Amino acid sequence: MELVTKIQAVIIQPIIIFLFALALVVFLFGVTEYILGSDNPEQRSKGVQHIMWGIIGLAIMTMAYGILTVIKNTIGA
Repeated sequence: MELVTKIQAVIIQPIIIFLFALALVVFLFGVTEYILGSDNPEQRSKGVQHIMWGIIGLAIMTMAYGILTVIKNTIGA
């Protein structure tokens, strides 16, 4: 059980945090792109796509963290 805890703390947790931060950056980039390109429909559509992918990434990373927590609590680590 200690091995699972160490793998989770040293490898998986930092990867999830990094990907969560990356998804947040994509989301914020999309918001910025949408606001700055408010007069250009093509720019707004790119911004909306970045916002959508950022939200999807944030949701996936949140679910991954939740699943990891459930597994960790289930095996008692």
